[in-house]
Amino acid sequence: MLLWINGPFGGGKTQTAYELRRRLAGSVVCDPEDVGFGLRRMMPRGTSPDFQEFPAWRQGVFEVLDRVLTTRKAPVIAPMTLVEPAYFEEIIDRLRHRGHTVRHVALLAERHTVLRRLNGRAGGRAAELLAGRGAPLRWESFAVTKLDTCLERLAEPEFAEHVWTDGLTVAEVADRVAASAGLGLAPNTDGPLLGRLRRAWTSATHIRLG
Repeated sequence: MLLWINGPFGGGKTQTAYELRRRLAGSVVCDPEDVGFGLRRMMPRGTSPDFQEFPAWRQGVFEVLDRVLTTRKAPVIAPMTLVEPAYFEEIIDRLRHRGHTVRHVALLAERHTVLRRLNGRAGGRAAELLAGRGAPLRWESFAVTKLDTCLERLAEPEFAEHVWTDGLTVAEVADRVAASAGLGLAPNTDGPLLGRLRRAWTSATHIRLG
């Protein structure tokens, strides 16, 4: 099974994905963003920051996920914002046509909630220290410019099922996502401190400097 976790940039997809991996035996995270950042590093600076526009990204993500799903029995988790219906069809619908079981869940939250999360991202704070206070963080700026479009499109029925995350912890979001996909998770045994440390580590290992 492929579990595609959709949502606006900064909506908690990566944190949820790694919480699911931690509590779902044998599962793996295959991040489509890694394909995109590899393509972007090949391009001159100033090229469109939206790598999803590249057909090579969509084809590459499809091929990698198709291969992983063909060779593994355990769930595969893909955290990635995907709001263009044509791109959704190129990747997710094609995987379904290949015979793979695909469950799609969109994490949604009120606009102010997502903005607060973006502003408080541990990765963003670390990037500021590396690049210098006041330096532009291209990824964060890109995320904010796309926020309204993401929230509007993901609220549409074609991007169901929806999980609203306002006021929920990462563990609670993971519980709801797993339930929507019919997956059973191991109990969350983390206390508050260990949970914060896990989330900080996940953020720090997924810093995007643009």
